[in-house]
Amino acid sequence: MLTQAEADALIAMAKTFADAEAISIPPGVDDTRGLIGLDTKERFLLDIWRSTFRLSKLRYQTRGRQVIVLVRLDIDGAPHTNPDGTRLQGTHLHVYREGYDDKWAQPLNPARFPDTTNIRRALEDFCAYCNILGLPPVQPGFV
Repeated sequence: MLTQAEADALIAMAKTFADAEAISIPPGVDDTRGLIGLDTKERFLLDIWRSTFRLSKLRYQTRGRQVIVLVRLDIDGAPHTNPDGTRLQGTHLHVYREGYDDKWAQPLNPARFPDTTNIRRALEDFCAYCNILGLPPVQPGFV
């Protein structure tokens, strides 16, 4: 468990990819990429998942300390119910909240995520939100 200040600092920390291997997001992908924090003692993971059947359904997620979900973007997913009973339909963003981990979701800010129907653009916007720098090449044809 992290304090909110620790989680916020991890989210804000600049991160780079551990390798420059191209990213591909075909249907059915479930990939995890290593990230290195500006403080090189901190390691992170970027999880990329895409549905096999509903191709518009994606999940981008960053984890700190191997298992703590810091930020998750659910695109075209199932409705989500927050601990207070509020319900969100479709695409939404989970950000770590002390005492609740990733259980709370919020609607997307369209200024930060203007087009989640464009897979590449959504990945770029997610990386910017999480301060992940130097996105490796994206294999052509995955959009």
